[in-house]
Amino acid sequence: MNKEEIIKMKISRVEKEIRDTPYDKSSEHHHGVLKAKLAKLKDELDGPKRGGGGGGVGYAIKHSGDASVVLVGLPSVGKSTLLNKVTNAESKVGNYDFTTLGVIPGMMEYKGVRIQILDLPGIIEGAAGGKGFGRKVLSVIRASNLVVLMTDIQRLAWLKKIGMELENAGIRLNKKPPKIHINRMDRGSIQIIDSFNSFPKQTLIEVAEEMGIDNAVIQIGEKLNSIDRYIDGLSKSRTYLPLVEVVTKVDMLDDKEKKLIDKNLIQICADKNWGIDEFKEAIWKGLGMVRVYLKRERTGLPDKKEPLIMKHDQNLEMVLKKISTQMSQDITRAFIWGREAKFQGQEVSFSYRVFDEMEVWFGR
Repeated sequence: MNKEEIIKMKISRVEKEIRDTPYDKSSEHHHGVLKAKLAKLKDELDGPKRGGGGGGVGYAIKHSGDASVVLVGLPSVGKSTLLNKVTNAESKVGNYDFTTLGVIPGMMEYKGVRIQILDLPGIIEGAAGGKGFGRKVLSVIRASNLVVLMTDIQRLAWLKKIGMELENAGIRLNKKPPKIHINRMDRGSIQIIDSFNSFPKQTLIEVAEEMGIDNAVIQIGEKLNSIDRYIDGLSKSRTYLPLVEVVTKVDMLDDKEKKLIDKNLIQICADKNWGIDEFKEAIWKGLGMVRVYLKRERTGLPDKKEPLIMKHDQNLEMVLKKISTQMSQDITRAFIWGREAKFQGQEVSFSYRVFDEMEVWFGR
């Protein structure tokens, strides 16, 4: 029995113990320690493989463009058709399972931004445990900037199942990392600073020890609603990604049936161009990207052909550094134009956050 098989056997045993142990206030501590042990074992199993590789179909994806998006879903839900519709890719299309045997990349251009879309093999239940293309697919997902979960109108329930597969693999969709700071020390055991009193300190200490942490100050900056969120904050292997959910083949429904679908789902029929614009806009919003136009002269026109692509939570100091580290040392002033400026040509500090279609001139 090799190391991977031994770890899988241990995982199976811990999962069984968790299932067999009734959850109540008296067993909360024990459940927490078991879940920490399970998380550590899964980290051991998946950690060395993160980033792809291995035999079979190649998954060493060369990323290009300003962001990378993955299409994840059941076999034959129309990922290839959608990819071909919104990008320059030529993904083989068929009406049988596992048409896509590799990762097919395409480039979508939207609002001046180049977004790489990756069509992945159909994901199935058990992928987190290595079934189907399992871990290879998951490695590509972790390296992306946004996940698109897709199903068709006949298999709506699968969206939740696919989401659970990714959750089991340590991928958190549309969630923010917990506010937990770990300050490791050479000595001093484990100290917990938790003004929210989410769980008994002894539970938090033993969970941390089970996760391989010792001699550290763990500071918790939010009310934790579950021990799982605490474990997420201690784990090094969690990936947090924005999510867009898509349902395809909506041409099979009448107008009344369409209205019954969750409004948060993007409804698509790629063959008839239904929902394509909505899909592109959802991707754009999910990525949280903004375009910044630079001015060479304060009274001149901005360069709108080649915008700087930034994240919505970045500021003008980061814009300067992206242009040139040397330039950032010489510039002392910034002036902005656009819909969020108090007035056109407003002078702002370098800590000012960027917004979409901001025009900016830097000067001395």
